Amino acid sequence: MITKLKSLTKSKFVRNVAIVATGTAGAQAITMAFSPVITRLYGPEAFGMLGTFMAILTIVMPVAALAYPIAIVLPESDADAKGLARFSAGLAFAIAIVTALVLLAAGGSIAQILSLEAIGPFLMFIPIAMLFSAFQQILTQWLIRKKQFKITARVAVIQALVINFMKTGVGFLYPVGGALIVLATLGQMLLALLLLVGMRGRDTALPREDESTATIRELAKRHRDFPLFRAPQNAINAFSQSLPVLMLASLFGPSSAGFYSLGRTVMGVPLNLIAKSVGDVFYPRVTEAVNNKENVFRPILKTTLALAAIGIVPFTIVIALGPFLFSLVFGSEWAAAGEYARWLALWMFFGFINKPSVAAMPALGMQSWLLVYELFSTGLKVAALALGFYYFNDDLTAIALMCASGVVAYLALILKVLVRAYSGDFNG
Repeated sequence: MITKLKSLTKSKFVRNVAIVATGTAGAQAITMAFSPVITRLYGPEAFGMLGTFMAILTIVMPVAALAYPIAIVLPESDADAKGLARFSAGLAFAIAIVTALVLLAAGGSIAQILSLEAIGPFLMFIPIAMLFSAFQQILTQWLIRKKQFKITARVAVIQALVINFMKTGVGFLYPVGGALIVLATLGQMLLALLLLVGMRGRDTALPREDESTATIRELAKRHRDFPLFRAPQNAINAFSQSLPVLMLASLFGPSSAGFYSLGRTVMGVPLNLIAKSVGDVFYPRVTEAVNNKENVFRPILKTTLALAAIGIVPFTIVIALGPFLFSLVFGSEWAAAGEYARWLALWMFFGFINKPSVAAMPALGMQSWLLVYELFSTGLKVAALALGFYYFNDDLTAIALMCASGVVAYLALILKVLVRAYSGDFNG
């Protein structure tokens, strides 16, 4: 046992995961420490407005640079990766301009059609947040490529500290949903700025002086599977993640959306803390393994089982004690969020353990399959939500049915990736 622990501490993969997880843990700890104060300052309706805004933003963010930033990790040449980064930044700027023009022309009508009048005055913040989110994706993927995980970890902590101080300070003076939306947009800007400053301050994060193998147009064409398959897949996935918030806000009011948003945020902590850290470190590693024609079935399975062992206890505790824990931490008015969290915990446990499989998909040539999968899984979740909302007329039943369908979909994804990795057929 001691030998195994010593071996783990010497593993570069484990050390990198620990660095990313430490930064994420610091950021999450700061957010959780401020949460009891912030939730009491603003209340469920303000969180409902923020949740609705973030739901829309989450849906449109994947198209902000058409998923090209994810491809930055793949080229062997730094010059090629730099070309992809420049192309992604230009694309993001153009798409943000088009989005702003559409919202200027028809933002009011869009808000009315979707029954989202509460956030209508804040729709113009969406293209701004989209643009800086794309810049943040580009810089993050570059730092993942250069394995500069200390920079991303340090930036996550600083950004969380600054934004939560601002939420608290503003909350004492002006505790409304609009303030949370403005601060969420500023958070995207701050994160991109801090990543850029951190990258420029470290020589090993800068590109090597090597030769480019293609023009920017050729690079864009070479990685066209990202806009063709990954961008729509990410958008559909984000839509399916955000759909409950939008439906709850429209059918049961902003308070229900606020309960769901808080439950989703809290249950997202282990995903962001550990699973995302593993995914970020696993992505360049599995890419190198596939390029070197190594066996990738074993590391994918091993990492998946390790995540299952780590997550089983905390997720089970929330399933058993969700309402009690939420009342204790956030106040009795948030007990309903704990009921939502019990079902979310079941669903998100499988989202927790599928990160190695998702990270391996670009290298395994499975992006077109992932798009088809996303269409089917989203259709399943929409059908489950609709059944709960319109037949049972009960928000909790709708959430329960959606989470159950999500479990089935995540299991199918993991099994498919393992079968592909075992077969050794990585040609799409």
